[in-house]
Amino acid sequence: MRWEVLKSEIMYRCRIFAVRRDESRSSLSGQTADFHVLETSDWVNVVPLTHDGQVVMVRQFRHGIRDLTLEVPAGLMDPTDRSPADAARRELREETGYAGHTLVPLGVVHPNPAIMNNRCHVFLARDVELVGAPQWDGTEEIAIETVPLDRVRTLILDGTVGNALTLVAFHLLGLNSGGDAMGRCARAT
Repeated sequence: MRWEVLKSEIMYRCRIFAVRRDESRSSLSGQTADFHVLETSDWVNVVPLTHDGQVVMVRQFRHGIRDLTLEVPAGLMDPTDRSPADAARRELREETGYAGHTLVPLGVVHPNPAIMNNRCHVFLARDVELVGAPQWDGTEEIAIETVPLDRVRTLILDGTVGNALTLVAFHLLGLNSGGDAMGRCARAT
């Protein structure tokens, strides 16, 4: 069922991804076809919780949908990040100005394995506190919002929170909390 890659080339490269074209052959049928893959660094997502059960979230314009989204802090791993955890700490601090005392890995997912080569590492940051001003890059324009953890379920169901990787982050939080993320995690912090 695996496909043999016969030829692979980068068709386009920009700051955050490259487009790779693979000419591949099916091991079952012998058929050949071209497949296009977005090559990018791994990503990190962080669910930051304050000591009183508030989730620190970011609202920002997303060019793909040409609209604002409400998400957890997230971003690409930089080549200087020693680990996904280091990248998560950095992204949390850069996007929100918050830092946490405890960082808990929640899981790793493939954002879209049909067309992407990367993974997304998801973390819970407990007892986060505002430690300074955000340090956005040149294209980031972010509004920081705190949301009670027990309101997140409603925000997901009413479509306010619709970013798939943010939904995955809250789902993994729930799975790691025995299925009751909106209750147990708030009490555990």
